[in-house]
Amino acid sequence: MVAHWLAELDGRRVVVEAPASSANLGAGYDCLGMALNIVNRIELEVRGWSRGEIELSVEGEGQGELNDDRDNRFVRGLEAALVEVRGELPEGVGWRIEMQNAIPLTRGLGSSAAATVAGIVAADALLGGVLDDMAKLRIATEIEGHPDNAAAALLGGFVVVAPGPDGVRALRFDVPRDVRAVLFVPDLRLSTRDMRTALPESVPFDDAVANLGAVALGVAGLATGRTDLFTSLTVDRIHEQYRAAAYPQLPRLIEGARKAGALGACLSGAGSAVLALTDSMADITRIEAAFMAVAADTDLTGRVVVVEPRSKGAKVLSKP
Repeated sequence: MVAHWLAELDGRRVVVEAPASSANLGAGYDCLGMALNIVNRIELEVRGWSRGEIELSVEGEGQGELNDDRDNRFVRGLEAALVEVRGELPEGVGWRIEMQNAIPLTRGLGSSAAATVAGIVAADALLGGVLDDMAKLRIATEIEGHPDNAAAALLGGFVVVAPGPDGVRALRFDVPRDVRAVLFVPDLRLSTRDMRTALPESVPFDDAVANLGAVALGVAGLATGRTDLFTSLTVDRIHEQYRAAAYPQLPRLIEGARKAGALGACLSGAGSAVLALTDSMADITRIEAAFMAVAADTDLTGRVVVVEPRSKGAKVLSKP
């Protein structure tokens, strides 16, 4: 039975894409995310009886760095979704994978989540579209460990995630149309694991309450088009101050963007990218200049990227 379904898929190709994302958005630690229009495009071909070989080629971000084995996040997502539906993975199955990657690695822009989600979406396309979004998100969360970036990559837009009695719950809605994300993307790389170890085991009660209020007000504001409430949403008191010990330029980058007119500014995920939000085209230039001034003054090399939030999540570009 296993060999039968693999034989049906042998030689088939599917092309998918998945977007970058920014998690936390300041106060929403591990529960908020937003998709960004920076995209990885991946082509997959099934190699039915190839002794399990994985042929990987990468253009762009991650070239010469990504694993060409079953620890690759795209492969993990792909194979986990196939096992979810078919029960097991046939011995000897292999893959030819071509990646065109625009999402920087280890910068807090969800490159790992995008790869995992892309693999799950590719598997679902091969099997004829049998997984719903919540099943895909559950599989991605089991691999990623937390759902914020995964939900944004899968669903697009602005996402709120939380654990529920039946697994992860996620709610999405569109980001107000005029909002732009101005990103400072340093050459400095910061691993999520290392930046999580910088956090304390507990935080002061007042700081936790302040973050709860900021998230509630910010989400309600975004849902009703109140972009001015990005200002309160992006002010964090439970993780950024501790992560600044490992990233001392962070407070100055955030302060510089806010003074330049950003609606809000924060660390993107675990960093090192810094996210500033604006709905004014005139402010984009000022925010970019502020970022570069701080970078020059603190010997932090990097670049500025201006992108739109992305309303669509991962999608299939070419079906088998």
